[in-house]
Amino acid sequence: MVKSEFRKSEGFEGQKAIVIPRSILNSRCEKNSIICTLYLTDIGYYPKARFHYRSRPGGADQHILVYCDKGEGKASVSGKEFQVLPGGFFIIPRKAAHLYSANSNNPWTIYWIHFTGTASDAIVTQMIKRQGGFKGELNYPESSIKLFNEIYAELEMGYGRDNLVYSNMCLSHFLTSFLFNEKFRSPMELREKNPVEDSIEYFRINLGRMLSLEEMADSARLSVSYYSSLFKKKTGFPPLEYFNQLKIQQACQYLLFTDMKIKDIAINLGMIDPYYFSRAFKRIMSISPKLYRESRANQP
Repeated sequence: MVKSEFRKSEGFEGQKAIVIPRSILNSRCEKNSIICTLYLTDIGYYPKARFHYRSRPGGADQHILVYCDKGEGKASVSGKEFQVLPGGFFIIPRKAAHLYSANSNNPWTIYWIHFTGTASDAIVTQMIKRQGGFKGELNYPESSIKLFNEIYAELEMGYGRDNLVYSNMCLSHFLTSFLFNEKFRSPMELREKNPVEDSIEYFRINLGRMLSLEEMADSARLSVSYYSSLFKKKTGFPPLEYFNQLKIQQACQYLLFTDMKIKDIAINLGMIDPYYFSRAFKRIMSISPKLYRESRANQP
């Protein structure tokens, strides 16, 4: 085991993660009849995660899947210890005591997800049964990684109704690639974009600005009234609210993975007034930026 002073739960160059706001999970996943059976709560990627270490003696509220793409590590789930090598993965049932860590000389690169839902317990039980324990092997990782990236990219586009339903329906396919690896087939086709998706791309490019509704509609070459109606019909949110959600999603990345001052994060996101930024952050995440940063110790 690495020395305790070098253990890190996060802070790796090139890492990325999305923690979906619990208010969104409660209102748009748990109560959605399509995806309430299985949905993501957290997703991330840690490359060459030297000194990565995570211990949860009381377990987590969600199931966790960790796939090792490169390097090595070790894990213990409910007292069962095992090595994790490239191509290996492990599943952690909710509430199961666990710890895992990267090999300090050959640190792992991992893809990880947290998930829950009314069908999640049965899925995890079946995975453990089929692989004869918490640890398994993935024979065709390329397709699974592409699917992971598809899910991540969709969530990066925000928490609109279609984004959440699409990404969480993909989650079923992603887990299937581990559960029935011998049957899993190849990559998903790229989807044709529509004006709303193009508009969201425009939002992401301009996260450092404060866009007006008129600018948004102009970028989509639509009238303001039609654009607003179309956007809300497609995502379930007005355009300006959606844009702010993407800003706050980016703010979470800064707070989790950098030591930038909160006022500098606000400026980076085009919010010159840090008090306005803090209010917007708390409205969406139900917690202040300061407290969110302090909660980093609880992140995967």
